[in-house]
Amino acid sequence: MKRLPIIVRTLVSVLSLVCLPEASALTRDITAVFRPDASKPNENTFANTTPVSGYCAEHPAECRTTRMFSVRLPITTQSISPIQAGHGDSRQGAMFKVPATWRTAQVTHAGTGETEVVEVRWSGIGSRYQLPVSVIDLVGGGVDARTAHQNLWGGYQKSWVYAPAPCLYSGVGYYTNTTYQFFWKTPVEGVCAKRASYVVPSMAYSYLDFAYELRTPNPLKMSSGQYMGTLTYTLGPGLDLDLGDVMIPSDSAVTLNFKLDVEHTLKVEIPPGGNRVELVPQEGWQAWLNSGRKPTRLFRDQRFHISASSRFKMGLECEHISGNTCAITETATGHAVPVDVSVTLPDGLTDAGGQPVTRRRLLRDGSGTELFQPGLYVDRRLGMLHFEVGQSSVEQMLDSGAKAYSGNVTVIWDSEV
Repeated sequence: MKRLPIIVRTLVSVLSLVCLPEASALTRDITAVFRPDASKPNENTFANTTPVSGYCAEHPAECRTTRMFSVRLPITTQSISPIQAGHGDSRQGAMFKVPATWRTAQVTHAGTGETEVVEVRWSGIGSRYQLPVSVIDLVGGGVDARTAHQNLWGGYQKSWVYAPAPCLYSGVGYYTNTTYQFFWKTPVEGVCAKRASYVVPSMAYSYLDFAYELRTPNPLKMSSGQYMGTLTYTLGPGLDLDLGDVMIPSDSAVTLNFKLDVEHTLKVEIPPGGNRVELVPQEGWQAWLNSGRKPTRLFRDQRFHISASSRFKMGLECEHISGNTCAITETATGHAVPVDVSVTLPDGLTDAGGQPVTRRRLLRDGSGTELFQPGLYVDRRLGMLHFEVGQSSVEQMLDSGAKAYSGNVTVIWDSEV
């Protein structure tokens, strides 16, 4: 009996990038990547790769434990009228209302058009306010700069280091005679306002820091390649980022360009020599020769190791065809018999219905093996290919007097699902 070769190949899709048009606003890229990590198979999440600037760059410990990231934008803000002492309406002074609730953005695969959803919310806001003259002069002198900044807004507990509700204290507060740098956390959406105790003839914010939290989709259910999408926030009175009616930002909108890269692993390893398989009876050929009992089947189980973080499908290609499966033939006579091919996948890989995969038939039309998916990153786990010629076909082979049957079977692991 000649050996039956197995040809194993993996198909990996090459995806082109399609750049989305930029909106007519200040833009910032928010990037994240998923690469499976064999040392952390249960951590199936994107890693935020956006360069950090502003608050989290200057105070990384404050952001590391909260999964908060920050970006500094070159957006300045200038008052269009004086801020009156004791103003009753928060909109007539220094206020911030940020988009702190979760918002969604659709991201689209650059090659396939598949869509997923990213969620983002602003979790903090900060800047540095600039006064036209020394704060000591504004409050009438006789105090140092620290006390003067406090007095300008109503005393020690009104200092800008202490965020007004519903904003929260962040521990950041740096000042000079004319400036005060601050950052406030925003757990919920609401107006955070400061009331001036003295007339502020003019005030400006030198830049805009915002912190954000990101929720990304499950990468194990996504295709390899890049997903892109945008989300635009409007800036100004009554808009997404509302600084009141006096403080007017230099830009009217900021657009976040989301770029999520999925770098899946799909790798199959066959042991050396495993691509050539000999089908034999349960107890070997010698038992038949010694006893005269015809074998009931010919079979061989061929192990493989698979690493997979992505969906895939499996199928067959055949040198010789028998209905919906492959066949082996006897060269001299042309007599052919079908070979049943099936697969057992390791724990962590299931079918589309979430069921384990045990001796699942592989067919030429791909039915029944259209989708296998990982529940976690499967790293070099053991699977098995099963090859078998059934009893009736074995009897035909022995009765024909043929000496050897052979044929090529190509088993395909295909990442293009």
